[in-house]
Amino acid sequence: MIQPATLSELRDRYDVLYCDVWGVIRDGRRLLPAAIDALIRFRQSGGFVCLVSNSPQRARGLAAHLDQMGMPGGSVDAIVTSGDAIHAELAKRMPGRALRIGPDDDDALYEGLDIRFTGLAEAELISCTGPDDYWNGKPEDYRSVLEAALERDLDLVCANPDIVVQSGDRLVYCAGAIARLYTQMGGRSIVAGKPHRPIYALARARVEAAGRVCDPGRVLAIGDGPETDIAGAMRIGVDALFIADGIHAADLNSDSLDSETVADMLGGYGVQARWWASALAWSA
Repeated sequence: MIQPATLSELRDRYDVLYCDVWGVIRDGRRLLPAAIDALIRFRQSGGFVCLVSNSPQRARGLAAHLDQMGMPGGSVDAIVTSGDAIHAELAKRMPGRALRIGPDDDDALYEGLDIRFTGLAEAELISCTGPDDYWNGKPEDYRSVLEAALERDLDLVCANPDIVVQSGDRLVYCAGAIARLYTQMGGRSIVAGKPHRPIYALARARVEAAGRVCDPGRVLAIGDGPETDIAGAMRIGVDALFIADGIHAADLNSDSLDSETVADMLGGYGVQARWWASALAWSA
């Protein structure tokens, strides 16, 4: 049965953290001080912290964004993103023409690629980083476009596999929701972020490049997404710490949670974790 735990209680069991960002160390509008403190203390005790995010931004863009939000230096050792993983997938398809779905804020994803954005009639693929309208966009907004893409047998390359993400007190749709709709319609969606292996291969490479041993038995994945963070941890054979006060905060009352309730919720997604916490913290 899944057990409650703080990070200090788990420190002796794990040397490396694969830590999610949205819903764990930030709520979409602000950083969560207790979570940042937990990462700093883990590092100070000799551990290695790698942020593993389904952000469509490249790692340097996410690092700059977190820095602008006030994240203290020395909080983490490395960052890998779905944007990094999918950039490699897009590079295999270049030069190419793509129908672009997503806000202009994601321009940096395409740096270094010989890509030309076109209308659907000329496109060789769809590149999706999320709805064009970050706050209000919905997968159904793109059904007619996806129907036309399906007729042309186009791949949809998805830069962010998350279905929703926590932004303050709201949940907003991500590229994964559009990719899921396309798959349900019979289309092909290409995904490299969590829960898929390419992003974890990048994370492992970053750990080992720093001269650290990356023994799966000593790695802990932390996240609030059953279908991404927890499923991904299971896929690569590492333990997971599920954070209840993230995208499922409305479904789970963190003030009266118990292990059975958390296990039942995760079981509904066909996944399980070894540990859970209402929020990431070093100690109670």
